[in-house]
Amino acid sequence: MKHGPPAPPAAAGLFGERLELARRYADLLADAGVERGLLGPREVDRLWERHILNCAAVVELLGQGWYVVDIGSGAGLPGIPVAIARPDLTVTLVEPLLRRADFLNEAVATLGIEARVLRGRAEDPDIRNRAGGADAVLSRAVAGLDKLARWSLPLLKGGGVMLALKGERAEAEISESIGGMTALGATDIRAVRCGSGREYPATTVVTATRGDRSDPRRRGRPERSRR
Repeated sequence: MKHGPPAPPAAAGLFGERLELARRYADLLADAGVERGLLGPREVDRLWERHILNCAAVVELLGQGWYVVDIGSGAGLPGIPVAIARPDLTVTLVEPLLRRADFLNEAVATLGIEARVLRGRAEDPDIRNRAGGADAVLSRAVAGLDKLARWSLPLLKGGGVMLALKGERAEAEISESIGGMTALGATDIRAVRCGSGREYPATTVVTATRGDRSDPRRRGRPERSRR
C-alpha cells in the first residue's frame, strides 16, 4: 500500500489516541482513493491540511452522542474524519455512486469505525426513511446551498442542524440562497469558522437549523453496534 504524507503536529490535538486510525485513513486515500479516482494525485501532498483536518474541525459544532449523516460522502469526507475524531457519534455515510460506496464500505471495515454506508441519494424516499431523524447533516463540495437545504433539512429532526463545509464564498452563497432556504424551513443561517487559532487553516461552515421544533419520528436512526 502507498502511504500518505506524515501527520502534522496539529493532527494529534484533533484525533488524540485515535491518531493511528487517521493515519491509516490517509494511507487509504493516498492509495485506493487515488487509484479509483476518488481523489486527484496532486491532492496527496496536502491530504491532511486540505482534507482530513479541514473536515475533522467541524466536530466542535457537534454535540455529545449525536446522530450524524454525511450526504454525498464520496471518499468519506467529512464523515470518516468526524467518526474517527468522535467515537461517541453515530455516523451514516450516504453516497449514490457504486464505486464510491464500495470504497466507503471497505474503509469502514478496514478502520473498524462506528459508521454505516447507505447507497443512494439524499433526496430518495428510501434514504430519507432509513437515515432520517439526524441531529446534524454534513456535506462538503456537494452542491449549492439551495440544493443542500432541500436535501439536508428533511433528514434532520426538529431543531437539527445542517452543516455545509464551504470555502471563501460562504457569505456570498448565503446571500444568494437565504430566501429559498428560509422558505424550506431553515432558520439561524450563518457562516462560522472552525479550528481558528490552530496550526492549520480554519474551516468555514454554513450552519442552518431546521425550524420545525416538533421532533418528528426518528425513522432510520441506527442502533450503535457493540464491538
